[in-house]
Amino acid sequence: MITCPAPLTTSDRVLLGHGGGGRLSGELIQKVFLKRLQDPLLQRLDDQAIFDSPGARLAFTTDSFVVKPLFFPGGDIGSLAVYGTVNDLAMGGAIPRYMSLAMILEEGLPLETLETVTESIARAAERCGVAIVTGDTKVVEHGSGDGLFINTTGIGVVPGTIDLSAANVRPGDVILLSGSLGDHGITIMAKREGIDLECDLESDSAPLDQMVRGMIEAHSGIRCMRDPTRGGLASALNEIAAVAGVSMRLDEARIPIKAPVRGACELLGLDPLYVANEGKLVAIVAPEAADAVLVAMRATELGHDAARIGVVREGRSGLVTISTSLGAERVVDMLSGDQLPRIC
Repeated sequence: MITCPAPLTTSDRVLLGHGGGGRLSGELIQKVFLKRLQDPLLQRLDDQAIFDSPGARLAFTTDSFVVKPLFFPGGDIGSLAVYGTVNDLAMGGAIPRYMSLAMILEEGLPLETLETVTESIARAAERCGVAIVTGDTKVVEHGSGDGLFINTTGIGVVPGTIDLSAANVRPGDVILLSGSLGDHGITIMAKREGIDLECDLESDSAPLDQMVRGMIEAHSGIRCMRDPTRGGLASALNEIAAVAGVSMRLDEARIPIKAPVRGACELLGLDPLYVANEGKLVAIVAPEAADAVLVAMRATELGHDAARIGVVREGRSGLVTISTSLGAERVVDMLSGDQLPRIC
């Protein structure tokens, strides 16, 4: 199966769709976790928590990686874990410094596979300038772990008075996207299902921290940034709009999507707005900052296809719409289930 059926919302059990980054994930977070864990930093629902510590402002994040298959064109679970952690820190304007690494290994995993993944982690960490300073290893019975799961924690330093959060977004702000959508999700799907795309499409898994540094240096008017991973661009913007109490309008013609991704989505009945990315960011910026920030994004290798894709508006809180190429306007809602499970 390539798609996941829309899950029931009344189940008293955890469903696969609860991990998809869409509507069910949001309900799980609100009804189970935030109901009982009420710290103000957690309630902000940003990709990281930012707080004052003696002598510095720190950013703190954690993530888990369960991608299947472990190796795919453009990356593997090891580099994905490093880059995903670095990117969550970078979305708060932080400079990544330290990481933890915890591995849950399934009995029977070839040691050669573990060594290859660990070497990939080391190369990715060196590329990002982060030190892996602590970790943990657990082994579960054969059939219980699907090979290898990774959990990470990241710590970074937030320079100066940078304050990036969905709560900062205002009507009139501009929505910028750093590049083409869906490369990671479609690559994983094709590899997993044995689909030949007849092209060299590969995952966009990459660290975004250097691009973010250039964006921040270009203009101080950045309100918020997110990397649209699970649930894709649509889910990320729905979450931001809901927190900020605003609506958003996208322009379909301006959203970059590679031809192989568009074709695969049309063939399989997928919407690229909901397909996961691992090396892209969406930034909400003040109108006067849009041009300078866009130039800074396009000056980097990862952002040369960056585009202005929409605006923030007053209106119903959390409403995201898109103007289509046919001149119509449709609602871009949160995904109910999970188009492509186990992709990050």
